[in-house]
Amino acid sequence: MGLACIPAAGDPPDVRDVLLRADRFRFAEYDALPGWRLAVCMEGDLSEISWEFVENVIGTPQADTASGAGRQEYGGRGMIVPEAAAQEKQKDKRSTSIVFTGDIGFDRYMAGRYRDRDLLAPEVRAFLGGADHVCANVEGPLIAIPANTVTEGAAQLKHSMEPAVADFLQGIGADIWNLVNNHIMDAGPEGVAATLREASARGIRTIGAGMDISEARRPVILQEAGGIGLFGVGYRRACREAGPDKAGCFSWNDMDGILEVIGEIKRTCRWCVAVVHGGEEFTALPTPYTRDRYLRYLEMGADLVVCHHPHVPMNYEIRGEKAIFYSLGNFIFDTDYQRAQFNTEKGVLLKLCFTETHWSFEPMGLRIDRETERVLPAALPKIFRDVPEEEYRLLVPLAAKMFIANTKRQQTFLNPGRFLGADDAVWKAHFEEPMRSGRVPGEALDFFVICPLADAARDGAWKKSTLEDVKAFILEQMDGGPADADREEGS
Repeated sequence: MGLACIPAAGDPPDVRDVLLRADRFRFAEYDALPGWRLAVCMEGDLSEISWEFVENVIGTPQADTASGAGRQEYGGRGMIVPEAAAQEKQKDKRSTSIVFTGDIGFDRYMAGRYRDRDLLAPEVRAFLGGADHVCANVEGPLIAIPANTVTEGAAQLKHSMEPAVADFLQGIGADIWNLVNNHIMDAGPEGVAATLREASARGIRTIGAGMDISEARRPVILQEAGGIGLFGVGYRRACREAGPDKAGCFSWNDMDGILEVIGEIKRTCRWCVAVVHGGEEFTALPTPYTRDRYLRYLEMGADLVVCHHPHVPMNYEIRGEKAIFYSLGNFIFDTDYQRAQFNTEKGVLLKLCFTETHWSFEPMGLRIDRETERVLPAALPKIFRDVPEEEYRLLVPLAAKMFIANTKRQQTFLNPGRFLGADDAVWKAHFEEPMRSGRVPGEALDFFVICPLADAARDGAWKKSTLEDVKAFILEQMDGGPADADREEGS
């Protein structure tokens, strides 16, 4: 087994046969050998290729260097193949898989951790490596600027990452980067440009953000399993919108644009996946206006909606042959702002598997060990389950009440001088501010919707829900437990 450099002409038939017979290959650009690609075998047997054969074929210093790097990074599961062979293999793929990650940020507690070879547990690396593609949520620009060291107020929430993070992402197979999020513009347009340059240099494709709206809207198309199209959108106002001549994000509110992109994808592809950065932070179930928006995407033709931004794992919802995954939580992300909340050390890797006629999914639970700052496998969070509509309607008032409790915790962390020890009157005035920071009526942080919904929890209808684990997950995050759910909210 090993990394084999296959000549562009006169390929030995046995090597070409191995390439085409192996069950799963993931292809990546390989700068050391222009015109060639790295084929990493995820399943199947390369034992027919001996190291003697590899050494005989590899003859240039560049290839020797590439071979050593590939051997170390991929454990001898890869071959370097000409572009034509890669295209031939991909064209013939009738099934494929994509792993989606939650939020990734290499600053604060995670600063420099991408250099730690043990950052990801072997089981986590194996799960990523078992997919044909990885779509990573890159939560901030990759740019060489001083790290943000502010520790107070909202200014501490600006994020960026060192450009070398790109090598780590490529090393875990992240060949698609979602860039639409509320931090990609934290270093301005140059941060977006720098991130796009890092991706382009490695043959990595991006969705959701760009130097103009055309680039931000552009989907990634995979010619596999009947065709799969992915596009990314993000919530207003923090995911700052791109324009005809302005860097930024594809907005989740651009319904005409989203309909157009979905239509473009579905004209040539069997599958359409909407990757969404949105929803309320630190909640358990989506607010009604968030859920309604994602359901609309399904009605418009998307088959799957995969979400991040809440920084905690959430439920999913199966809708006939379609589904919404409301939040994957954190993957590699750890800050004091996160630590002030429940369950921010938990996450989910979501593998979507496609054939030309069906899709399925396989999740892996994760936990950030905050003593070692390493990502470990864990049991799936109790909230990560299908919550059908009838159960959602029973439970959403309780989730809204919990969300208010977590928002109070959030605001106390950010503004202790104003909110530490605040009474109900202070909180009531805060939640009733029409221009409250971050509020977009009917879209985000709209407490004119959330507070009445939370008050409805007092009628106790949530107790009729049969989803005991979900109820427990929500109640664990309320200071007074079940008693808090019955108390009249001071908001």
